[in-house]
Amino acid sequence: MRSIIEIPNCLWGPDWFNLTRSKGGGGHDASKGCAKDWVAVGDFAHAGGVYLACIILSGNFHTVVAGEFYRSAQVSPQRLETYQQLYGIRTIVNLRGANPQSSWYREEVAAAQRLGIAHIDFRMSAKRHLSVDQAHALLALLKTAPKPILVHCTSGADRSGLIAALYLAGANGAGEHEAESQLSIRFGHIGIPFVSRAYAMDESWEAFEPWLGFDGS
Repeated sequence: MRSIIEIPNCLWGPDWFNLTRSKGGGGHDASKGCAKDWVAVGDFAHAGGVYLACIILSGNFHTVVAGEFYRSAQVSPQRLETYQQLYGIRTIVNLRGANPQSSWYREEVAAAQRLGIAHIDFRMSAKRHLSVDQAHALLALLKTAPKPILVHCTSGADRSGLIAALYLAGANGAGEHEAESQLSIRFGHIGIPFVSRAYAMDESWEAFEPWLGFDGS
C-alpha cells in the first residue's frame, strides 16, 4: 500500500485530453495510466480507513497539556472512569452537543455524574466552520473549567483537533506550529481541500490565526 497521496494525473494533466484518443490515432492509452492512479488513491483511502478505524477503536486518547488538557474519541463509561483514575479528569467537554435521545449521551452524562465530573456540551460540526465568536466563547469556557479537561468528539480526529489547537495557542501560549500540529494525520485528521469532509476545521484554524497572534499567517 502507498503511504502518500497520489492525485490521478488524468484529472488535470495531458492525459485528460487524450482519454478518447485511440492508439491507432498516434496517441497513447492514457486510460491505463489513469486507472493505475485511481488504484493508488484507492489504496491510500483503504489504508487511511483502516488506520482511522484502529485509532478510534483504541480511544484516540492523547495528552495535549499534561495534567491540564486531554483529547479523545467518544468515551464509554468504562473508559471515562479509567481516564479519571489515570489522569484525574474533572471536566468533560462533549463537542457533539447534547443528544438526550442517544444512548451514548445518556450513558456519558450518567457516568460523569457518578464520577463527580463536570459535563459540558458544545455542539459543533467538523463539516462547518467554527466562527471566531464561537471560538472566543469556547476558549473562555475552557479557561475557567475545572482541570484537567477531557475534550471529545466522535472520532477524536477533527473537532477535538481544532479545539486542542485553539487551547494550546489561546490558553497555553504555544506557538503556531505546535498548536496546529493537533490537526494531523497522527490523530486521524486528513486536511485536504475537496477531499476531506473535515477541511472546514483547517479553514477555521486559518481564520483563528490572526487573532491568536500569528502574524503573517
